[in-house]
Amino acid sequence: MNLPDFFDKVPRITLRDPLADLLGSVTGGLMSYGYADAVRLAGHSCPTVASAYWLGVRAIKTLYGDDMPTRGAIEVNLRDPLESGTVGVVANVLGLLTGAASDSGFAGIGGQFVRRGLLHFNANIETELRFTRTDTGQAVLAQAYPHRVLGNPQTMRLMQLCLSAQATDEQRIEFGGLWQQRVQRILLDHAWDDNVFELRAA
Repeated sequence: MNLPDFFDKVPRITLRDPLADLLGSVTGGLMSYGYADAVRLAGHSCPTVASAYWLGVRAIKTLYGDDMPTRGAIEVNLRDPLESGTVGVVANVLGLLTGAASDSGFAGIGGQFVRRGLLHFNANIETELRFTRTDTGQAVLAQAYPHRVLGNPQTMRLMQLCLSAQATDEQRIEFGGLWQQRVQRILLDHAWDDNVFELRAA
C-alpha cells in the first residue's frame, strides 16, 4: 500500500490488551497502532481521522503516564449523538485505539474482558470527548480544533472540480496533495499546539 511518507512520522502507541494476551493473539498482548491503522479503518485520511487518532493517543498517554496502557480498560464518552456529523468516524478510530465499544461490542469471557458499554454518545460533558480509566477513575477531557489549521486556498476550488467531474488528472492529484498537506500540518506541526489539541484533567 503506497501511503504518504508523513504517516510514518506520526508517533505510534503501544498498549497491552489482556484479551489478546489470553487468546495468544500477540506475544504479551502488546498491540501497536499508528496513524496508518486509523486510515485503513476509516478508508481515508482527513482532519477528522487525524484529530481523533492524535487526541486518542495523547489522552491515553496522559492517563497512563510512563505505565503501559491497558486496552479494554478505557471508557470513552462523546458529547454528540452518533448520528451527528463525523461522530461515528471519531468513535471508530477511538474504539480501535482503546478497545471501547458500544452495545454491539464484545461481551467478554466469564465476566472479564468486556468491551461492550465502554463507548457512549450524548454524554453530558464540557468537551468533545472524555477518556476514563476503568481501574482508577482518572479521566481526561479532550477537544480538537482542526479548523484552526487552515488549508491551501486552492483546495476547495479543486475539490469542487473533482466532485463535479470537471477536474483533470493533474488537478485531482494536486487536490489530494494539498488535502494531505493540511493533515500533515495538523499531525506534525500542531501536534503539541494547545490551540488545536486541548486536554485537561476532568
